[in-house]
Amino acid sequence: MSTLLATQPSTHFASPEGHTATEPPELRGLRRDGVRLMVATPAGIRHTVFYRLGDQLSAGDVLVVNTSATVPGQLDGNRDGSAVVVHIANRLGDGTRVVELRTAPDASAPVLDGRVGEQIDLPAGGVLELIAPYPELRATTTAADSARDARAAQQIASHSSPNGVGNRLWRGRLTMPQSLSNYLREHARPISYGYLNGSFPISAYQTIFALCPGSAEMPSAGRPFSAELVARLVARGVIFAPITLHTGLSSQDAGEAPQPEWFEVSETTAHLVNSSRARGGRVIAVGTTATRAIESAARPDGVVTAAWGWTDLVISPERPVRVVDGLITGWHNPDASHLLLVESVAGAELTQHAYDAAVAEHYLWHEFGDSCLFF
Repeated sequence: MSTLLATQPSTHFASPEGHTATEPPELRGLRRDGVRLMVATPAGIRHTVFYRLGDQLSAGDVLVVNTSATVPGQLDGNRDGSAVVVHIANRLGDGTRVVELRTAPDASAPVLDGRVGEQIDLPAGGVLELIAPYPELRATTTAADSARDARAAQQIASHSSPNGVGNRLWRGRLTMPQSLSNYLREHARPISYGYLNGSFPISAYQTIFALCPGSAEMPSAGRPFSAELVARLVARGVIFAPITLHTGLSSQDAGEAPQPEWFEVSETTAHLVNSSRARGGRVIAVGTTATRAIESAARPDGVVTAAWGWTDLVISPERPVRVVDGLITGWHNPDASHLLLVESVAGAELTQHAYDAAVAEHYLWHEFGDSCLFF
């Protein structure tokens, strides 16, 4: 089952199917920091390149960056004699994993007819058992809660895709011939989708900030940063504040809320952010993951405290940002929940202008694509 958003983004644009980055920029003759960068502010839209990011920042500005490293999580499976692609994501408290079945060979579409108790054969004797749809509808405590969850269940039950009606995400129990981390290192590849033109090594899916293994998919907003660019920004007086948020699967359907994700904001990062804000500095989150983490640690008055654990925060008009002044991000699909977060930071009107410009100027989408800086 999937949790559907109560509020939908107001930003609308044509699906950018012809504007997809199908390989890392290094294979397109660019440096990591050579991708395009749009700067979107109330004063207008400007076009530049990512290695000129420092032109847009000032001494005392804080960049909140995600230190989570990507782990390989895509496996080939055998389902009753038919090939299937299996995505292994977040570890849950009971030891099960969030998993997704997708069509072979390129994971281009979800498989929605999984069954409770079904077993999928994996390489080298591994086995995946589907335990229950994920996430389950939450326990209800009032009549209003019950009615709301009943409506959600009806929406979920009627949700369809080209593959039919059913559950996209599951709790899965994995039985492996060795530890799961070693097994994935030996047999899995990075999670990818059908829009890519090849398979790329795990190094292509790491940002330079990657220290803590745990993300199912790359926190891709940080990918264009190079060591040289970071050094130049530090020399300008820009402050880097690390957080950790381990990403789940990014393949949400339209209107689907982001999954709960594990995060940590340290006392040091909380102090850096609070001190900069007190001096009039801006807080710029590098990605929706960094935004979600730092906002999950923010009190209603905007003060950030040390925090860790699972966050199910959805940034939206009902819960706008309290800390973040700017956002560096890639380009999101139509109706994606991430658009609510972008609209919360930048405003709906500016977000719409930026996406219109991105489509018109042929910016590239997805994890190896171009970027935008919203203020």
